[in-house]
Amino acid sequence: MASSYTTSFGIEKIGSGEQSGAWGTTTNHNLDILDRISSYKAVAITTNADTHTLTVREASPGSGTENLQDGMYRVIKFTGALDSNCTVTVAPNTTAAFFIIINATTDSGSSGPYSVILTQGSGANITVENGKSATVYMDGAGSGAAVIDALSNLQLATITASGDITSSGTFNALGDTAASDKAAMGYTSAEGLILTGQGSTNDVTIKNDADADVITIATGATNVDVVGDLTAATLNADGDTSASDNAAIGYTSAEGIIITGQGSTNDITLKNDADAEVCGVPTGTDDLRFPDDAKTEWGAGGDLQIYHDASNSYITDNGTGNLKIGSGNQVDILGTSETLATFVDDGAVSLYHNDGVKIATTATGIQVTGTALATTDTDTSNTGSVTLDFETNQNFILTFTGNVTLANPTTEQLGQSGIIICIQDGTGSRTLSLGTDYETAGAAGITLSTAANAVDIIPYFVQSASNILLGAVQKAFS
Repeated sequence: MASSYTTSFGIEKIGSGEQSGAWGTTTNHNLDILDRISSYKAVAITTNADTHTLTVREASPGSGTENLQDGMYRVIKFTGALDSNCTVTVAPNTTAAFFIIINATTDSGSSGPYSVILTQGSGANITVENGKSATVYMDGAGSGAAVIDALSNLQLATITASGDITSSGTFNALGDTAASDKAAMGYTSAEGLILTGQGSTNDVTIKNDADADVITIATGATNVDVVGDLTAATLNADGDTSASDNAAIGYTSAEGIIITGQGSTNDITLKNDADAEVCGVPTGTDDLRFPDDAKTEWGAGGDLQIYHDASNSYITDNGTGNLKIGSGNQVDILGTSETLATFVDDGAVSLYHNDGVKIATTATGIQVTGTALATTDTDTSNTGSVTLDFETNQNFILTFTGNVTLANPTTEQLGQSGIIICIQDGTGSRTLSLGTDYETAGAAGITLSTAANAVDIIPYFVQSASNILLGAVQKAFS
């Protein structure tokens, strides 16, 4: 009876009555196969090869011959220089075997390192990244054979690692952590993901890929310290701040959002995107201070502005409508230590000088305390046509250096009154003629004193535009 062979590794089973006197040799061949099954080998892949075949057994082993193959080793380290990923086919596709595979290949160029891809048929493949290891098995299913990761659903009660643990999938914790845990990740249905740790400085530290701190929880504390910027769609505070907070945002149902801080100059400072101060709360005060030239604006277009420019203070209405200051009682305008003006609702408007009322409105007009001085035009040289400026002046003192005609003015105002003083120069006998807007009683005109240096006074009243009434001349004041 002829020998038969095991499916996976081709171990020869000698037929009854076969190989008389040669059993020792065949048995030694089989023992060599078993030795490989429990051993390790480094298998070199041809330089820059895209494919490689790992043979477990010959397709048709020879009776009484040594049929040793690299694929009989259970631990295989692939070596060699690659310039691309290499697909390793395990043959034959009917062999059911397992391997511990180590990808120790090197990069022959500068674009690697590269992976080793294990395949047996048209079924699933396993990729072993460079520098990584995998435990796999082949199902030996023929043309549709698959390579399976034996540790893909590994179940362990406890795992201790002295190096990194890397997973291409997710890591699911199923139990709670404990206070004694050095660095643990856990889960409960109530708390969800739990991170627990303990260290001399921090209990929990989250770092970036530059090994720099991003988030820390100090040892034994409940505060979270974010080292860089904190960006969030919405930041919801749910507790009050305290007086010792350096920079805190809080909330209470009574106060709403709370911002608390403390600094040597300001407790709170608001800045714009140019890092310039917009406003601040000076340290230890309840004041809101704006720097020079910073404006508080009201209205959609900044219609009302209040600001100080380092020299002066301004309230400016730049928008539609009027600037209205209202009070149900009284509005006071104050100086450093005195009153400048008062505005009483349904009462008087009073203007002050040196804290004393000088002009006050009454139910029938105004009351002046002291003297009221109207602007007087003093002109020491007048001759020919002279036009009086009634808009600028109330009274006029004119020295005649020749004959004068008062031309029709355009600046008189209805109800305006005053006096015109006419002074003769050292020569005397200067005359006064009138334009048509000036009227005298009986159209008699004005006759002045003729003596040198004589002083005459003429009163006037503006009855209407182009109608200035002149009173009788008071002559020869001395």
